[in-house]
Amino acid sequence: MDLLLIGVGGFVGAIARYGVDGLVSNQVTSSAFPWGTFVVNLSGSFLIGVLTALVIDRAALPAGLRGPVLIGFIGAYTTFSTFMLESWRLVEAGSYGLAMVNLVGSMSLGIAAVFSGLVIGRAI
Repeated sequence: MDLLLIGVGGFVGAIARYGVDGLVSNQVTSSAFPWGTFVVNLSGSFLIGVLTALVIDRAALPAGLRGPVLIGFIGAYTTFSTFMLESWRLVEAGSYGLAMVNLVGSMSLGIAAVFSGLVIGRAI
């Protein structure tokens, strides 16, 4: 049953990722920068902070939701492998500056988003 629930969480997370990435990408069509993945990674980092605080630190959600939410939903929603591929494609295209902005920006803002999510999640 756990695997099925994680699968359902993954399905919902993948659909959410597709929707957010598409929404952002459709708004910023004139840029080579992968804004959709960037926003997904930052919002996923924030969400994993909030959800970790609620599920693990505060036990505000049942322990049975840990797998479906954190592994299934967030695991499918965040896009680290896509982030790496898009960064590499920027390098291959000679867009070294954009590749660095994507890598450094996602990592530094991502850790800040996790921290913010944890603070907010623990304050709830």
